[in-house]
Amino acid sequence: MENSRTTEGGNIAFHNYINDFAHIDDPLERRRLALEKIDNAAFGWSHIRTILVAGVGFLTDSYDIFAINLGLSMMSYVYWKGDMPNATATLLKVSTSVGTVIGQLGFGTLADVVGRKKIYGLELIIMIITAILQCTTGESKAINFVAILTFYRIVMGIGIGGDYPLSSIITSEFATTKWRGAIMGAVFANQAWGQIAGGIIALILVASYKHELIDANSGAECGYECMKACDQMWRILVGLGAVPGCLGLYFRLTIPESPRYTLDVEAHVDNGVEDVEKFMTGEMDHKNDDIVTAATRIPSTTAMEPVLPPKASFKDFCHHFGQWKYGKILLGTAGSWFMLDVAFYGLSLNTAVILQTIGYAGSQNVYKKLYDSAVGNLILICAGSLPGYWISVFTIDTIGRKPIQLMGFTLLTVLFCVIGFAYHKIGDKGLLGLYIVCQFFQNFGPNVTTFIVPGECFPTRYRSTAHGISAASGKIGAIIAQTALGTLIDHNCAKDGKDKNCWLPHVMEIFALFMLLGIFLTLLIPETKRMTLEEISEKYHDEVDPSGRNSSNRDVIEVHKEGSTDSTYTT
Repeated sequence: MENSRTTEGGNIAFHNYINDFAHIDDPLERRRLALEKIDNAAFGWSHIRTILVAGVGFLTDSYDIFAINLGLSMMSYVYWKGDMPNATATLLKVSTSVGTVIGQLGFGTLADVVGRKKIYGLELIIMIITAILQCTTGESKAINFVAILTFYRIVMGIGIGGDYPLSSIITSEFATTKWRGAIMGAVFANQAWGQIAGGIIALILVASYKHELIDANSGAECGYECMKACDQMWRILVGLGAVPGCLGLYFRLTIPESPRYTLDVEAHVDNGVEDVEKFMTGEMDHKNDDIVTAATRIPSTTAMEPVLPPKASFKDFCHHFGQWKYGKILLGTAGSWFMLDVAFYGLSLNTAVILQTIGYAGSQNVYKKLYDSAVGNLILICAGSLPGYWISVFTIDTIGRKPIQLMGFTLLTVLFCVIGFAYHKIGDKGLLGLYIVCQFFQNFGPNVTTFIVPGECFPTRYRSTAHGISAASGKIGAIIAQTALGTLIDHNCAKDGKDKNCWLPHVMEIFALFMLLGIFLTLLIPETKRMTLEEISEKYHDEVDPSGRNSSNRDVIEVHKEGSTDSTYTT
C-alpha cells in the first residue's frame, strides 16, 4: 500500500522532495531532515523565486514612497500654482510613515499569532487598492482633497509596513544558511529598483507631456492645458504603483506556510515537512489539505522528552525580553534602526541643495523643473544608493552583519561631522561628493543590516513581532527627521529668504550624534553569519532544537529514537 504521506505530481519541472521523506517514520527525524534540506540547499531557482516574490513588495514600497515625492511637484501646479505649502507637503509625506509604523507592529504581531501564510499577500492587496484609490480621488465641495489623500497614504503605509516583517522572516526561514544574508539583502535591495522605476516613469511622463508644459515659465503661467497635464501625470505615476503588486500577488497568496512556523509554533511535524517540499518543488497550491497529519504524543516509554520552548503569549514575550541577555538584542536591533532612519530620511533635507549643485533644480519653467527633478534624483540613486545595496548583498555573508553595520555607522558619523562643521568650506562639489558617499555607506552599512539581523536573531515564535518592533522604531525615527528636524533647517534664518536653510549644517551635526549612538547600540546585536536559525536561537536565546541537530541537545533525540514506537508528536 502506498505511503499516506506521498503526494502526486512533481519531478517534471521541480523535484517532489516530499516523497523523499515519506518512508521516515520518526517525526523528529523528519523534522531534522526537513530543516537540513533548507539550510544546506545549494543556491538555486527556489531561492530566486523567493527573492522575486518577496522583493516585489519592496519594489512596490519604495516606488510608492518615491513616486509621491515626484508626484507632489506635479500636483502642486494643479492645486497651488506650483507653490505647495510646506505643511501640506510634510503631511502627505509623513502620513505614509505613520501608517507604516501601524503596519509593522500590527502585521508583525499577527504573523506570529496566526502564521505567515494566512496574511502574506494581504499587505500587497492593501497597497494595490490604495494606489488605485489615490489616483482616482479628486477635489470636491463636499470633501477636502488633502485630507482624503492623507487618509489613503496612511492606509497604504499600513500595507507597506506589513511587508517589512513578513518578507524578512519568510525569506530567512526559507533561505539556505550559507547565503541567507545575501538572499535577504537581495530582497531588500529591490527598494533601489523601485526608486529607479519611479524616476524613469516620471521622466517618460514629463517628456510625453512636454508640449503642454514647455510654455509655462512659472506656476502662475500654468494654464488649463498645463494643469490638466500635471493632474494626469501624477495620477498615472501613483497608479502604476499597483502593477508590480498585481504581478506578485498570486505567488504570495499561494506560498506554503513557513516550515519553521509550522514545526516550531504549530508543532505539526508532518505538515511542516509537506510545506518544505511544496516550496522546494514550486508546487505552491493547497494539496497539503489532503495530507494525513497525525497529532499524537511522544510515548511515555521515552526516557527523556525534548525541551520545547514555551507557547507564545504576551506574558511570555514580556518575561523573555524582560531579561537583559535577551532584551538587549531587541534594544540593539530597534535602537540602531531608529538611529539610522533619523539620518536616512533626514538626508533628504539636503536633496534640494544637492540637485541645485549639479544643475538640476534651478529652472522655474514647469517642464524643465519636473524633468530636472526626475533626472537629478535618478543620478543620485544610481551613484550612491544602488551600488551600496548590492555591495552589501555580495559581502554580507563573508564580512558579516555586525562588522558592516559598525563600519557604516562609524563612517557616517565622520561624514556627517565633516558636512556639519565644514559646510561652508567644502564647496558645492565637495558637498555633492559627500552626499553620494553618505548614501553609499548608508546602504553598504546599517540600512541593509538593520533589516536583515532582526529577521534572524530571534526565536521563531517571536521573530516577526520583534522584527516589526525594530522596523517600527526606524519609522518613528523617520517621522522625527521629517517633522521636528525638518523644521529646524530654517531656524532663525532671514525672513527674506536670502539665508534659506541656514541651520542645515547644525542639523547635519545632530545626525552625526545619532550615528555615534548607533555604534554603541550595534554592539548589543549578535553576529548571525553562517549560523542556522536554530543555532542562533540556542546560542542567544537558550532554546533547544527538539530534533537534536546541534551537539548540545543531540543526546535528547537519541534517547527518543531508542524508546519511540510512535510516528508523530506535538507539544
